[in-house]
Amino acid sequence: MAWISLIVAGFLEMFGVLMINKLHMNRNWQSLVLLILGFGASFLFLAYSMKTLPMGTAYAIWTGIGASGGAILGMIMYDESKDWKRVVLIAMILGAVVGLKIIS
Repeated sequence: MAWISLIVAGFLEMFGVLMINKLHMNRNWQSLVLLILGFGASFLFLAYSMKTLPMGTAYAIWTGIGASGGAILGMIMYDESKDWKRVVLIAMILGAVVGLKIIS
């Protein structure tokens, strides 16, 4: 259950990052509330997963999902650069996340 909670936390972090961009583009209270709820829920799920998983592993996976997911969503939704070097580096982050799961 801790791993599922950690993955949910990572996806909620991605949602929070999207809300940062949305708030930057269109300042309104709904975007701010969604940003706070997204990151707040992300931290709650992270904290729950850290009851079982080691802190270093949980944090690395959480940030890996959030960082790579945010970059991928930026490429898909906001037409950010899709340069092959960027894609390879994102794949390396995701590979490290999978590696941490395998050894934990």
